[in-house]
Formats: sequence, structure tokens, C-alpha cells
Amino acid sequence: QVQLVESGGGLVQPGGSLRLSCAASGSIFSIYAMGWYRQAPGKQRELVAVIDSGGRTNYADSVKGRFTISRDNAKNTVYLQMNSLKPEDTAVYYCNCNNVVTIQGVKDYWGQGTQVTVSS
Repeated sequence: QVQLVESGGGLVQPGGSLRLSCAASGSIFSIYAMGWYRQAPGKQRELVAVIDSGGRTNYADSVKGRFTISRDNAKNTVYLQMNSLKPEDTAVYYCNCNNVVTIQGVKDYWGQGTQVTVSS
């Protein structure tokens, strides 16, 4: 059984920074892509950033230049460094692990979500 544990959300003023972490645990052989999505009230869940096993990254246009995604393959952990935060970044942020290979097979997993609120 694979579990994703997220941390690092909270309340921050506009222009501030936060760092999200997501650690995947279990009998994991490999994870192809790890990413972050977010969902604001009344809106659909959207991709924020993703990084694959080779280190290639992709970002939503709205966060380019402000957010940085990284991963530690040895720890099965993905990070999202968020700088210059804006009120429109307020949302629940979800970690996603794509094509997780375990002894049971290949599957995608989601974290429970962590709230990020940007407000003065």
C-alpha cells in the first residue's frame, strides 16, 4: 500500500513564500512523474507543476518564474518551492504520483491535500 503525506501548507502574506513537501511511502520500485495540482473553491483541479524521473519539468503559465518543483528519488519525495505568492494562488494543493510501480502493479496515487492561503 502506497501512502502520500503532504506538509508545508499554511497562511502567508502576498509576496511571501512556502515550501510544500510530499513523501511517498510503501514498497515502491519506481515513480515516473511526481507533481502538484491545486483546486480553488468553485474551480476545477489544475496542474501546477510536474517533474519526471529524468528531472524534466513542466509548469502552469500562472506559476512560471515563481514556483520551483524538485524531487529526491532516493526519498520518493517531491517539493514545491513557492515564491512571490499571490492571493490567486490560494487553493488546496494536492500531490500526485504517476505510474507508481509496486509489487502489486502500476497505479497513480493522490495525497490528501494541503491548504495554502495567501492573504494579508
